[in-house]
Amino acid sequence: MANPTGEQFEITRGAARAVVTEIGAGLRAFEISGVPYVETFDAEAKPPKGAGQVLLPWPNRTKGAEWTYQGEKQVLEVTEEARGNAIHGLTRHREWTLVEHAESSITFEIEIEAQPGWPVPLHARITYDLAPRALTVTHEMRNEGETPIGVGVGTHPYFRLGDVPTDELTLTLPATRVRPYVAEAQLPYGEEQDVEGTEYDFRTPRPVGEVDLDTAFGGLTAEQDGRHHHYLSHEDRTLEVWTDADFRWVQVFTPAELVGRGRAIALEPMTCPADALNSGTDLIELDPGTSWTGSWGIRIHG
Repeated sequence: MANPTGEQFEITRGAARAVVTEIGAGLRAFEISGVPYVETFDAEAKPPKGAGQVLLPWPNRTKGAEWTYQGEKQVLEVTEEARGNAIHGLTRHREWTLVEHAESSITFEIEIEAQPGWPVPLHARITYDLAPRALTVTHEMRNEGETPIGVGVGTHPYFRLGDVPTDELTLTLPATRVRPYVAEAQLPYGEEQDVEGTEYDFRTPRPVGEVDLDTAFGGLTAEQDGRHHHYLSHEDRTLEVWTDADFRWVQVFTPAELVGRGRAIALEPMTCPADALNSGTDLIELDPGTSWTGSWGIRIHG
């Protein structure tokens, strides 16, 4: 039986190690001195609940697998059958082409052809670059067609601090807004809401505890470097997730079970929220022949 994620590619730098998959170009492992900082899964297994996957040319769900482009209805493949939606883009189950594999970095690329539901061809590239206590991920998207198109980029890592249980972690998010969801469909409705005075306010560090989230946070405030910074911490150790300014959203997901060690927590950098192909919210507009580049990364402190 073929490996669901294809060939596994390892990169190392000092005590840092990461594993990236051929199918989906996903992040299967990131560790330092053997201590894991993302939830991993067996090389012979499918990524559970999208673990480590790259989400493009849109993240999250497109309602009813339908949207409109230049006045014409587009019908995507239904990839979330239980809810009838198209979820997480077009590339996470496809083989990416290896461009360069160095000791501490690796680059893949893929062509997204014009197809039913997606009318404009795109070229995508991703680079993973290790530092001794950090990982930087750089995404590139180029419009290969003859008409403009709005796109979105996201990724789906589940984070951990070694063997510390998720409920014992402290979460900090620079988010001032939250987008309410219809629970059954997991699709947004209504206007964004201010987090002030609600259970969704993580601007001041708060224990994850028993909080149950599958929630899009927006209104992210940047620090002096122009980036957004999210934190998971425990005692004297902190995992920082930073994102460039174009990653205006972060989806926080706390499934009850992922790979057998109990609850997990995903902090998903996204350039746009769910159903952005329909709402147009924060889509990256690409004219013919133009490109976009954006980065996010992980740093380990303490």
